[in-house]
Amino acid sequence: MNAMQRAQTAYGHHARATNTPRDTEYDAFARVTRRLTAAAKTKDNVPELAAALYENRRLWMILASDVALNSNPLPSDLKARLIYLAEFTEVHGRKVLSGTASADPLIEINTAIMHGLQDRRPTP
Repeated sequence: MNAMQRAQTAYGHHARATNTPRDTEYDAFARVTRRLTAAAKTKDNVPELAAALYENRRLWMILASDVALNSNPLPSDLKARLIYLAEFTEVHGRKVLSGTASADPLIEINTAIMHGLQDRRPTP
């Protein structure tokens, strides 16, 4: 094991431990969006597309469940919009799987959410 590998082993765990919940959400959206993008490009691989759509659906259902909690501090209007997007991704994902729609809107929505999660400027 070289010095770089030892450093990554020693400090890697601590670096991950400092991720904020926002960082974790971003990482989840990035991972799902990469998989969905790759699967959408390979039109012949239906199992890969189905798995990516399922993963996207799970992510949005987890998000919607969290947003629906009374203890969630987000403003009510933002909560409502996120729940609407979760419902849209559910319905549109079925259309993509049936071959009647493109995955592009799902990818665009996820990308927009990622941009929002990256925007760390304080609100006025």
